[in-house]
Amino acid sequence: MTARWVADVAPQRDLKVTWKSISLYFKNEPAPDSDYHDPVLYTHKLLRVLEAVRAAEGEDKVFDLYWEYGRRIHHDKDRSFSAADALAAVGLDTSYADAFEAEKWDSVIRSAMDEGLALCGNDVGTPILGFDDENGRRVGYFGPVITRVPPGDGGLKLWDGLMTMASIDGFWEIKRTRTERPEFGERP
Repeated sequence: MTARWVADVAPQRDLKVTWKSISLYFKNEPAPDSDYHDPVLYTHKLLRVLEAVRAAEGEDKVFDLYWEYGRRIHHDKDRSFSAADALAAVGLDTSYADAFEAEKWDSVIRSAMDEGLALCGNDVGTPILGFDDENGRRVGYFGPVITRVPPGDGGLKLWDGLMTMASIDGFWEIKRTRTERPEFGERP
């Protein structure tokens, strides 16, 4: 939901967005016998494909593929689709699917993760937003975790408020217990 919100806000705030990988497989290091292991290993392997696309095709194609992954995982509830099918759906060469098993992309994923975690610390998850504040200083934070894209100008209010908080020295955290699941709405 945060990605959808950022995509909505970006043109209204003239933002150039670069989508970076964060692997919950690397971040959480689940035991091979845990129920969490296989799902996060699968999405980690999808990130390998995404990074192969980034290296050859650039940021616009990364966004297209990331969005396709999201449609399949969150809207279609499909957590076992082939990378080749997702690539084909967005008009990319299906040979990028070879990266699914290619560990050479893991260092690229780790580097992207390290960049994000350096902005806000290691005791966070995803999403992480990083940006240059009004003084040109690189700052970032974990979140926001939202269950729906705010309607109307609510998305801009949320963006502006978070930009203000993140630029204040000494501001660290704001949290409340989530009481609802994400509302993904129609399949984009």
